[in-house]
Amino acid sequence: MPDCQVTCIRKPHPLSPHEHITHIGNSEANWVLTREDAIRRIDQRIDTFFVLDPRSMKRAEVRVVRESGKTPFLKTVADGIWTDNLLSLNQCGAWLKEIK
Repeated sequence: MPDCQVTCIRKPHPLSPHEHITHIGNSEANWVLTREDAIRRIDQRIDTFFVLDPRSMKRAEVRVVRESGKTPFLKTVADGIWTDNLLSLNQCGAWLKEIK
């Protein structure tokens, strides 16, 4: 199962600090996935995803959150604590190749 670092995200309103994430990606590896495809890959154990905190270089695992009556979403957890590392990432460029 590949272990993929997430370095960028896409969301409908890039400046909104609490907007939902629609895509995750890695600008150096030239890929982007929809939220739905990332959730499917995590659920099916095809891939794992992580974010590195730029200050501490600590790893935060990307996990799927399912709340009753809501669409599943992605969030990170480091040392057992849910964090917002994904929302702090830069926007993915439009040139990145979407993979399935």
